[in-house]
Amino acid sequence: MLKAFKIAVPDAVLNDLDIRLASTRPLPDQARDWKSGTSPAYLADLIEYWRKFYDWRKQEARLNRFSQFGTTIDGTRLHFIHEKGRGASPIPIILTHGYPDSFFRFYKLIPLLTDPVTHGGDNADSFDVVVPSLPGFGFSQPRQESGGVFGFGDLWHKLMTNTLGYTKFGAHGGDWGSTVTEHLARSHASSLIGIHLTDVPFWHIFQKPSDLSPAEQKFFKENQRWQKEDGAYAMIQGTRPRTAAIGLNDSPTGLASWIVEKFQEWSDCGDDIESRFTKDELLTNIMIYWVTGTIGSSFQPYHDFMNAGGMRWTMETIKHWIGSSETPAAFACFPKDISNPPREWAARFFNVQRWTEMPSGGHFAALEEPQRLAEDIRAFFRPFRSIETASDQQSRRALSKNPV
Repeated sequence: MLKAFKIAVPDAVLNDLDIRLASTRPLPDQARDWKSGTSPAYLADLIEYWRKFYDWRKQEARLNRFSQFGTTIDGTRLHFIHEKGRGASPIPIILTHGYPDSFFRFYKLIPLLTDPVTHGGDNADSFDVVVPSLPGFGFSQPRQESGGVFGFGDLWHKLMTNTLGYTKFGAHGGDWGSTVTEHLARSHASSLIGIHLTDVPFWHIFQKPSDLSPAEQKFFKENQRWQKEDGAYAMIQGTRPRTAAIGLNDSPTGLASWIVEKFQEWSDCGDDIESRFTKDELLTNIMIYWVTGTIGSSFQPYHDFMNAGGMRWTMETIKHWIGSSETPAAFACFPKDISNPPREWAARFFNVQRWTEMPSGGHFAALEEPQRLAEDIRAFFRPFRSIETASDQQSRRALSKNPV
């Protein structure tokens, strides 16, 4: 059953946060650089802003302007945004975030897709946009059974078809969102119009073939460097998730340090994180983790992958053969993302029909370069609008009468 959802954090949670922020110990030094992790000087500024100027109720009201819903699928309580497109024949699309962000990743992108005319686009390019919170992130319940993250794509399929009534739809994602989107296309190819990704899911690097091209060899070498210099967080979250989660869930300053470092390191911001994100944006994303207490459960996908056995990987390989290599796929590659695979690497696993190398932007593309990302999504799905089936039209007419 669908229920309207409104974010309403209790005053007691905010009062407790104020006490904890006021009790933050002095930071050990005031270095401004990010070479050894989070800049203590920047973190001190961020915490001071959080205490004195940040207004959660204002941000909460902004988030509540989106049409949000809650439902339970296979025993898992899910939170999602569902915004209808303003065009004559919007294509339904599900957008999936990653780590360490949240459904908030897409707050700039949603209106660009639902109402392209207002934002310099064509009315014919509109979408019905669905943005779930991943299980264990924000306002969605953790889901440890049914393979954990390996079953998230099945939840998305049931959400789009059984719950919302779409027969065919598109999907977009980055980071864990690209993995879930691939799983969705792989296991439910007949329901997918196409998929649009900002990266090749990282786990494919464990399938290293012997016939790598020079570009692929360079890509693997760069990945090895990244894992050595920057990948320790993933090992911690995958092997000892509780150890870090306990401290991060207890200290808002610690949580901010853990998350904001990734926004600086993985974005196209140079040395100025606020050239890409405002303090309000950084803190709103952090607040979604804090008020829901979900930093620990957000580590689950890493743990699922680290602890998947041979039987699981055999099942995943079989599913890949069945579906994802047939679904039309597009990639929008942003230069400062965690990795920059060549097209031939993506083509080993996907039916690549569009490949765009962006001039700027990083891992959080929907926040950093929403206009460029929206234009690429519109362009990829545009040809598919002309081959809409009668059943899709019937489904859309039914949805137009549905308040959801």
